[in-house]
Amino acid sequence: MLKHLKEQDGLNVLDIGPTSPTNINFITNLGHSCFMSDTVHEALTGSWQLPPGEENGEPGFDVKGFFEQNLNFAGRQFDVVLLWTTLDYLPEKLVPDFVKHLHGAVKPGGRILAIFHSKTTGQDTGLCRYHLTDSENIELQETAPHPILRVYTNRSIEKLFSKFSNYRFFLAKDNLYEVIITR
Repeated sequence: MLKHLKEQDGLNVLDIGPTSPTNINFITNLGHSCFMSDTVHEALTGSWQLPPGEENGEPGFDVKGFFEQNLNFAGRQFDVVLLWTTLDYLPEKLVPDFVKHLHGAVKPGGRILAIFHSKTTGQDTGLCRYHLTDSENIELQETAPHPILRVYTNRSIEKLFSKFSNYRFFLAKDNLYEVIITR
């Protein structure tokens, strides 16, 4: 993804995670525009949970209201999305609609960098702010003590992103794996 960011000019980049001034500076210094959205914190602490439904007694989630307030791109589409570990922390009821919403916000041929945890507990499972660097390494800074809500398998990621055209999986350090998803 770093190579792609360095080789292209004037990309629209969506960074989904705790706001990182480092990323804003890095992305804009490469000549790209940057849009930020801290969806995990807002989804977990905002007033988006709905009372249990009559059908199954489980709490719901105000998906439409959440998107209008947190992921309203005003028709803007993105060439690159830095999704980080966002899906590991979002409420289950939000995830499928979140990915569908992303599909509409990513230009055809656009790319998503997503990172997933391989375990739900232990070291390196806290919600982090990810900082881009000029090397292959990404710096992590732990932010909020939100628990991981689920771990995805390769198959569940492929199913979740089935409307996208391509997936490339990479094993990373610290019980993480990276996926580059192309629309």
